[in-house]
Amino acid sequence: MESSRGADELVAVLPVHFTNTLLPNVQLHQFPLLNRPLQVPPSAQMSGKRIAARIKPEIRRMELHIPADTRPEVWNSDKSRELGTAQIEDDTEKKQEPKRFKEGEEARLGEIRLQSEQLPQRGVQMLGIIRNGKLNLHPISEAHQFRPTLAYLDILSRRSRRGRQGGSDSESDDGPPPDPEDPAPVEAPKKEKKSTGPGKEVQVSARKSDDKSGTSTLGGLSAVRRDMLRVIRSEEDEEWDELRFFDIAVRIFPFWPLIFSSPIQAVESAVAFETIFSQSTEPLLARDGVTQFLDGIQGLKPKADI
Repeated sequence: MESSRGADELVAVLPVHFTNTLLPNVQLHQFPLLNRPLQVPPSAQMSGKRIAARIKPEIRRMELHIPADTRPEVWNSDKSRELGTAQIEDDTEKKQEPKRFKEGEEARLGEIRLQSEQLPQRGVQMLGIIRNGKLNLHPISEAHQFRPTLAYLDILSRRSRRGRQGGSDSESDDGPPPDPEDPAPVEAPKKEKKSTGPGKEVQVSARKSDDKSGTSTLGGLSAVRRDMLRVIRSEEDEEWDELRFFDIAVRIFPFWPLIFSSPIQAVESAVAFETIFSQSTEPLLARDGVTQFLDGIQGLKPKADI
């Protein structure tokens, strides 16, 4: 590519510093639907509220609970009571400990939950920071995208359907899906009427169907659906582990009393941030030569003649 002045000019040459001291604890978190910084709103911060976090280690699922901005001009108090009750019901169904309220306090939805979805990685992703004229690199172990989880809306939708149907639940609205490992319910045999006519001889043969499409039904459920239900069930059965969320580590002094609810948060974040930068000045030496490097690139090596 050429600019209006001709060929592109070399602007700067930066030395590259590499470290993996925090591996595998450096992750990339994306918030595609968040249009403001991931911080506690000022109204919630003044009351001492903080961002909470938790994780299910086996399935690598994380949640962030961000206090909502409950100012009357931007928050519907009546609607928050309805949503808060639905949130407690959803937590109870999923065997989660619901939020505790003080005696006499009404259940309200006072937080926004962001749930993560792990992204597949192609190759090795790196975190790069330019500081003091040096490019500092640190490998990233995982990448996650966080989006709001609105499970309480499913509870409200189920209630409205029950109301329209006169209080009767349809099969699709009756709680979580059944466990695929549980045996199917056996219906009681119906009493057959005595035949008054002459008996007939009937021959019945059982034949095993060979379904090569991979969607053969097992106990009324396809194999794919059974696997999906098994994954959902295992995710719901796993317990949450609480995490501590530390806020951003910028502008610590002299303004941290106004920005952070606790100075320890800023110090912890600052220490972790400084660990990303390499303190070693020894040059990195490549173990493989150019030939081994080129041979390791997939698709570059020519195929052997047959």
